[in-house]
Amino acid sequence: MKNKITVVIVTYKTNRNILEKCLSSIDRNIKILIVENSKKFENKHFFLSKFKNLKIMCSGENLGYGKANNFGLRHVKSKYALILNPDASCGKNFFKILDNQIKLLKNFDLIGCIYNNFKKIPPAGFFNKKKNENFKKNVSSKNLKQITKVDWIRGFSIIINLNNFKNKKIFDENYFLFFEEIDLCKFIKKKGGEIFFSKKLKVNHLGFRSSTNFSKTNLENLRNWHYMWSSFYFYKKNYNYLYALTKMSGKLIRSLIKTLFYVIIFQKLKKDKYFYRFLGIFYSMLGLASSYRLDDFD
Repeated sequence: MKNKITVVIVTYKTNRNILEKCLSSIDRNIKILIVENSKKFENKHFFLSKFKNLKIMCSGENLGYGKANNFGLRHVKSKYALILNPDASCGKNFFKILDNQIKLLKNFDLIGCIYNNFKKIPPAGFFNKKKNENFKKNVSSKNLKQITKVDWIRGFSIIINLNNFKNKKIFDENYFLFFEEIDLCKFIKKKGGEIFFSKKLKVNHLGFRSSTNFSKTNLENLRNWHYMWSSFYFYKKNYNYLYALTKMSGKLIRSLIKTLFYVIIFQKLKKDKYFYRFLGIFYSMLGLASSYRLDDFD
């Protein structure tokens, strides 16, 4: 796969040990581009001296998952790109297997990978509910082909065929966190593209450990806000505003009621959980940007 693929990793003050494990899992003859979502990349000299196949760029601010990956992809010259989260690491012979998998396919837009906790959170699936349930039951089955056509894949590791994208603005930059890859898959399916899932491409994923610079509580607030904002925006964009209201209005009302309830009984952590959920939906309903960052509202 040398010169055919570039690994793009978006970081945000990621823990050094976690990132080192990620980089060490990548073949030394594969180009790696790190996009640091801030003005300064910590331990720059350490990583550049240890990984000669590495290039580091700083975005200057926290752009979020999609926009930062677009930023990195604009600098990729290879035919393929692997989007890889910094809290993920490639399995044994990953790139050799990937080369063989690509040769099996005449064409593709995206290929997704399997990961260690797939039984809890499926690595791929279908927009049709019945097909999705059947797929979930058979992810680990010997009957499932080594590479299967699907509707969507998870964003922790995505192989992108850049030849099938006229420009490198692949992800919708209105999202900051959550749903970017599902939204991309929805777009690809609409235009008749092809998305595959490979159960031979194994990745170990720690899960939401890309940034460890903030407290667990603050990170949960961030997740709750953006998951709700992105949910409403996804439904509005891919269906319509009324559909989004139908899907999310109940969650908005429940979040407000639970916020008030936990204020009354002085349970701050639970109050914050539902308050941030309420705010995320409310901002998205009003058509406001996904603007919440960890220093807001705290």
